[in-house]
Amino acid sequence: MAEMKSVGVVGAGQMGSGIAQLAATSGLDVWLMDADRDALSRATAAISSSEVGDDAMHRLRLTSNLEDLCSADIIVEAIVESEDIKKKLFKDLDGIAKSSAILASNTSSISITRLASATRRPSQVIGMHFMNPPPIMKLVEIIRGADTSEETFLATKVLAERFGKTTVCSQDYAGFVVNRILMPMINEAFHTLYTGVATKEDIDSGMKHGTNHPMGPLELADLIGLDVCLSVMKVLHEGLGDSKYAPCPLLVQYVDAGRLGRKRGVGVYDYREATQKLSPRL
Repeated sequence: MAEMKSVGVVGAGQMGSGIAQLAATSGLDVWLMDADRDALSRATAAISSSEVGDDAMHRLRLTSNLEDLCSADIIVEAIVESEDIKKKLFKDLDGIAKSSAILASNTSSISITRLASATRRPSQVIGMHFMNPPPIMKLVEIIRGADTSEETFLATKVLAERFGKTTVCSQDYAGFVVNRILMPMINEAFHTLYTGVATKEDIDSGMKHGTNHPMGPLELADLIGLDVCLSVMKVLHEGLGDSKYAPCPLLVQYVDAGRLGRKRGVGVYDYREATQKLSPRL
């Protein structure tokens, strides 16, 4: 198993830029690709503000051309959580990447087997689910598709460990390990708020102080993104066929209203006033 020297990352949002930062600070050459040049600029600013050092910044290259990832040993996809969009990307990557390259997805819930079916290299397709934010959170969840080879699994595990991460392995079932447990808890917190059992503050305080969670489930949902939470719940509901995974109507309503959490300034909580207070006054 040859040592990986170069990594491609598709998607320059918070997850993709964080994964690129990890790779660059671990001594790998990195191509970070996004069709949105503004997203690339924001990613560069975020990574440089993390004081990763000049060496890491020199190893990081930006592009809006997918074909620039052709020499990468592994390409990690970190785009929108949509199976159709991811499948199209994997089909395109399959035609661009070198024959030995591993194609990995940062999906939090979508079937790796189905993503692999869009390629001619299903044995080299794997799930590599980083937690948010990737440079800080210690876990990487590795998901084996139906045809993922042992060599692909071991190479991906070695890479995650090179990043300083603890790994857990999941079989390819809806939600994998972490979100199979986490998202129903968040969904139940929404039901608790929806049915008037307690206020959002008391729900979060109860879980923080009663179960020693660092964040309450509603605060965490805002950090993750309510649209992402809803997407995962839909995958769980469809994939496992149990009504207990049906998304809470309040979660659906918030997403419909554009209340997606911190990234939009409002979710369960309203962050807009706090942001305004931090903004410089002219």
